[in-house]
Amino acid sequence: MQLNETHDVGKRSWLDSANQAETDFPIQNLPFCVFRRACGGTAAIGVGIGDQILDLAAALESGAIPRSPGLDAAAAQTRLNALMALDRGEQSSLRKKLSALLDASCDGAQRERAAGHLVPMRDAELLLPVEIGDYTDFLTSAWHTERHGRFKGLQDPLPKAFFSLPVAYHGRASSIRVSGTHATRPWGQIRDAQGGVRFAPSEAMDFELELAAFVGQGNQQGRRVEIGRAGEHLFGYCLMNDWSAKDIQWWEQVLGPFLGKSFMTVVSPWVVTAEALAPYRGRMDPRPAGTAAILPHLAGGNETLDLVMEAWLQTSRMRGEGTPGVRLTRTNPRNLSWNFEQMLAHHTSNGCNLRTGDLLGSGTVSGASDDAMGCMTEMTSAGASALQLPNGETRSWLQDGDEVFFRARAAREGFASIGFGECRSRILPANAGDSAAS
Repeated sequence: MQLNETHDVGKRSWLDSANQAETDFPIQNLPFCVFRRACGGTAAIGVGIGDQILDLAAALESGAIPRSPGLDAAAAQTRLNALMALDRGEQSSLRKKLSALLDASCDGAQRERAAGHLVPMRDAELLLPVEIGDYTDFLTSAWHTERHGRFKGLQDPLPKAFFSLPVAYHGRASSIRVSGTHATRPWGQIRDAQGGVRFAPSEAMDFELELAAFVGQGNQQGRRVEIGRAGEHLFGYCLMNDWSAKDIQWWEQVLGPFLGKSFMTVVSPWVVTAEALAPYRGRMDPRPAGTAAILPHLAGGNETLDLVMEAWLQTSRMRGEGTPGVRLTRTNPRNLSWNFEQMLAHHTSNGCNLRTGDLLGSGTVSGASDDAMGCMTEMTSAGASALQLPNGETRSWLQDGDEVFFRARAAREGFASIGFGECRSRILPANAGDSAAS
């Protein structure tokens, strides 16, 4: 992905809110979303700029953005899939047109035309941006994997295959929801310390701090994607909370996660494009000494996105007291042992066909240090050591009413800092009617 004028740190927008240092959405970002006006109306594709959303289809219709048949058709949809499937050159061209339209140097007539298609974010409802046909979640943090293996008492906490391939499981796309959707505590089979199994609400609710990538153009079945071209198939990224019921998951996990995960996964509503993130890459952590060399079909790069990712917790008591929440962790995808290009290349290495809109999760983004752990399980040693919160509360696992929210920013000297917005969701009590007797 080549850098161009859209990444220029000196660019400013005629929209003042896009020039504020704290904004996630300066003119250098221009993420996509799907929104609906809070007062009602149909869903539309939008572009984030400052504290506003530019209605893409309306801007094209008015001539504020130069039109083309393919772009017009894609922008008129109520999901991003058709836009994501466009030729990479046409996507880059659209980014340049948007950047020019929102730039401070844009002439008055065009600026006035564009201003008529802006919707304040506070007046919009953000929807699930992509029609997700398939969802694969990976396991790419050695730190997360090894800790969980120890908690479960495995003789070999880090599987032998871990450094040979990006381990993954096939998730449930039907239960993926957009930020702001709350998760009902699930019922499931749980094995207690004495070996008894009962059907009950999960007592070990956890979050998983993840980054996720959307597939743009897919591949034909039977044709693998070469590692050197895998990045061409990645359209953009979002934050993801792969909600987990660890007690259900650990009892059932023979082939892989199932009901302990499939009840809810939450993604942020903004898709930050791969082109916007082109300047923000860094080297992954070195692999342990003695680790086998990566096989050629997955080799060819040790860089990944360089982001600061955070998980925050706000309890019911904090909300009642007006406390905004407490940061639990701060981590970076550079802690992972595999990047998204390798995940995609591995996914297709047997000829599996990926399709536009497919979602790839990074797995929990955990690092070596205590303050870089990406889930409660790690922070509390699987519930054995309660987490002390600043207001005097403690947590071994998440409780009903707890709200978890993720944030992430990309920063690099010589470039503007850009963000992802929030991925937010709350734990609701288990449904009382779902009982063992019913």
